[in-house]
Amino acid sequence: MAGLAAAFGSGAMTNTIGDIEDADVILITGSNTSENHPVLSAFVKRAVRFGKKELIVVDPRRIKLAGFAGKWLRQNLGTDVAWINGMMHVIIKESLYDRHFVETRTTGFEDLKKNVERYTPEYVEAITGIPAGDLVEAARLYAGAKAASILYCMGITQHTTGTDGVKSLANLAMLCGNLGIRGGGVNPLRGQNNVQGACDMGGLPNVFSGYQKVGDPAVTKKMETAWGMTGLPVKPGLTVTEMVPMAHDGRMKSLYIIGENPLVSDPDLNHAEKSFSHLDFLVVQDIFLTETAKMADVVLPSACFAEKDGTFSNTERRVQRVRKAVSPPGQARPDWEIICDISKRMGYSMSYHCAEDIMEEIAKVTPSYGGITYARIEQEGIHWPCPTREHPGTPVLHEKSFTHGKGVFHAVEYRPPAEVVDEEYPLYLTTGRVIYHYHTGTMTRKTEGLNDRSPECFVEISDTDAGKFDIRDHEVVRIASRRGEISARALISGKAVAGSVFIPFHFAEAAANRLTNAALDPISKIPEYKVCAIRLVKEEV
Repeated sequence: MAGLAAAFGSGAMTNTIGDIEDADVILITGSNTSENHPVLSAFVKRAVRFGKKELIVVDPRRIKLAGFAGKWLRQNLGTDVAWINGMMHVIIKESLYDRHFVETRTTGFEDLKKNVERYTPEYVEAITGIPAGDLVEAARLYAGAKAASILYCMGITQHTTGTDGVKSLANLAMLCGNLGIRGGGVNPLRGQNNVQGACDMGGLPNVFSGYQKVGDPAVTKKMETAWGMTGLPVKPGLTVTEMVPMAHDGRMKSLYIIGENPLVSDPDLNHAEKSFSHLDFLVVQDIFLTETAKMADVVLPSACFAEKDGTFSNTERRVQRVRKAVSPPGQARPDWEIICDISKRMGYSMSYHCAEDIMEEIAKVTPSYGGITYARIEQEGIHWPCPTREHPGTPVLHEKSFTHGKGVFHAVEYRPPAEVVDEEYPLYLTTGRVIYHYHTGTMTRKTEGLNDRSPECFVEISDTDAGKFDIRDHEVVRIASRRGEISARALISGKAVAGSVFIPFHFAEAAANRLTNAALDPISKIPEYKVCAIRLVKEEV
């Protein structure tokens, strides 16, 4: 969104991890922080337990952090825009918002005010299931803080309305003046260790490094000059979720996949597998022979993080050094060396002697990284933006102004999920992770101790639903959606709430994504992993 693009467009935290303990109120939504970000969750727990800070958790499951929260709001899946609008309704109606911040640093307030008028606590309760009184108390608690921090993750973004959810959280933070201050901010928690760095370096189809727009003539000219070439694309490329259907239809002939395992992580896997089988040529570059690599025509073995030099940019925008600790096995090589060799054979020479050479080029063409060098981050990382070598870095964004002037409020309406329950598929499914495994299990499921703690897939179900469907704890059940089915062991749990079940997506042999819906957010093109309709059937013995 305008004014906040540098942070939210890249999914970066506006504040630092350490800042969390400076907040008076912490609002966590769409993040099972203690399992998905256990180190960061320690800051939250410490702030609550020892700093006596207030914690609001909004989550459809009774996650562990709910036990630390003064307020736990359990929303129906896919209804985040409604409860956020409801909180803003209360805050505006009771004049709890930061008038000075709104008047001096934002635009669009009147449109927002008009939009949230009908989101009364009672109206929101009918949509979300959150009791009206609890919503009012949470709104007053957030608005009454001198500094309040919002933490969110893919429970907000992996919906057909994910972009709307992020805009709504930004609205809430601006409304209460919680941007540009210590202990405040809108802080998305990145799902993997260098997702931030990949995005920063242009790993998105519509930008060059540092979120410089494809199609901007000045940016294109700068990049062409730096790379000694002409003819760079002036139109954005495709997202993964756009490529896969094109492969199915024969419009995408080949794919080159680096460090990703879409044949476990993509939604509607049955369709994805058919799509990949239609490719003429598939190349996979990875550290292990993943499920996707097994389908490849060519596999390029790459070095893991401990086997090469470079940098990681973490969730708080801190650029940090990574140093080679051991040599890679066999024929494995650093990714940049493999890519440079392929480029040379295709007619464009990339002549780098080492990873530091690449970092120097990054600084030359990327304004937000302009002052970052290996020498400066030898001992401690630096937060971007850091435009010059004299600049100290920027731990807190938007202290005096937003990137493009004033922050813009967006009037966002609630829209239901793409798929809702019915008589044939009476339960909602949401997916996520467990603490013992990571993403598609490429690394963690090769670790004996972790497999001992979490050996197989499960379906987490409430005691109420277990009784309703005559399912016993640890019994194998079949879970089916409109797209596919899997079998998993039932886990009757106090985390689950009646009407919804949870399945982790790490287990290829019982891949939750055979069930999930490939419907996309129209702006971000992210699939609706977090909500679809399913049914449970006891396995025949």
